[in-house]
Amino acid sequence: MNITPTRITVIGTGYLGATHAACMAELGFEVIGLDIDPVKIATLNAGTVPFYEPGLNELVGRHVESGQLRFTTDSAEAARFGQVHFIGVGTPQQPGRLAADMSYVEAAIDNMAPHLSDGDIVVGKSTVPVGTAARMQHRLNARLPAGARVDLVWNPEFLREGFAVEDTLRPDRIVLGTSNQRSIAILKHVYAQPIAQGSALLVTDRQTAELVKTAANAFLATKISFINAMAELCEAADADVADLADAIGHDARIGRRFLNAGVGFGGGCLPKDIRAFRARAGELGLEDTLSFLTDIDRINTRRRQRVIDLAEQALGGRVSGRRVAVLGLAFKPDSDDLRDSPALDVARQLHRRGADVRAYDPMATEMAAIRHPGLDYRYSLTDAIRAAELVLVLTEWNEFVRMDPVAMGELADQAIIIDARNCLDADAWKQAGWNYAGLGRQHPVYEDPQLVHVPDTIAELTGDLELVEK
Repeated sequence: MNITPTRITVIGTGYLGATHAACMAELGFEVIGLDIDPVKIATLNAGTVPFYEPGLNELVGRHVESGQLRFTTDSAEAARFGQVHFIGVGTPQQPGRLAADMSYVEAAIDNMAPHLSDGDIVVGKSTVPVGTAARMQHRLNARLPAGARVDLVWNPEFLREGFAVEDTLRPDRIVLGTSNQRSIAILKHVYAQPIAQGSALLVTDRQTAELVKTAANAFLATKISFINAMAELCEAADADVADLADAIGHDARIGRRFLNAGVGFGGGCLPKDIRAFRARAGELGLEDTLSFLTDIDRINTRRRQRVIDLAEQALGGRVSGRRVAVLGLAFKPDSDDLRDSPALDVARQLHRRGADVRAYDPMATEMAAIRHPGLDYRYSLTDAIRAAELVLVLTEWNEFVRMDPVAMGELADQAIIIDARNCLDADAWKQAGWNYAGLGRQHPVYEDPQLVHVPDTIAELTGDLELVEK
């Protein structure tokens, strides 16, 4: 294989894989995406993405139409087509355990290896426990055709859902975990355009490359949970967490980004990644080293219960039979991802307590209705709020941030709102006559914050939300 490959394979077509495949086509390569799901493959080959990610549908449609991008379920076809093979499959949490499920990565290696050619490169992008690449290299070597040599590089992804296309085409850094100079040269060619545009290139060993992603996610989760812990203190002390975050955020060592108190993080990455990180540390005999992540997880989960407590207080101590408008179901805006979503979890817990939950999300309503029937799903903001006795803002979509409090007050039966993302203009809502409460904010209506239950078991931490492939 020469130093300038023109064909690329991407194994897995979830959020990571489909985005990476489309962006590699955008960078000028011929690309084939591989997945085991024939329905998903048929949808992608029709130029449509089966989930919502801004800009991705247009990118896939354009490159499928041009012939630059196509998708298949045939591992042998994909292996023979490509010269550089990216693995972008999911590594979900194992049921009932903290550790990551590596079966999809293992299956990707097993299915591709017998059909690879001498000089091909396999590039792991999935988030994996440290030490995985070395183990997968041995697995790969054992299944290659006789005489074939294939290097395994670890090249972690740093995508933010809602910004995945931008983060792939113009990443802030590209990390290559390999000591193979030929592989480095080839991947410099693959990423030549982002590097020329200023993306930092860092070359290290495979173990460090694996740790970069998990360490970054652990740090981010810690920062988010820190400000949420401060929100608990602010409520108890009658202080304001937003002002606190502004003040400490001016310290350049701390920074203001991601110091936004709210209902906590979710999605298919941070929750399961910090748990897998803790599990791997234990396997390495370092049980205490990452023990603080247990508290991070508990703080994050506790925020959901705090919203439920506030809802009960706002409605006089019980939610049963009360009409509650839930605004937001996805774990974050600009996504329809429901994995470990705090918003969906709160909505379902209120429903179990007898509340008449009217749930709306600009992009995730249909998906939620399919996967979690039982809630009263609404398909417009006004329909969700009409006749509501309580409004909860659980995902900070712009549609909700820009709501007119006067107009919404004319729809609701009671002007009571809980801003669980602290994303609204509190003064504007109060001036419009709303009884407003934010998390960690001063709100006289809820002067006596209740002590909440701290979950101890894995089942309590993860709830009963299904984990789906990344």
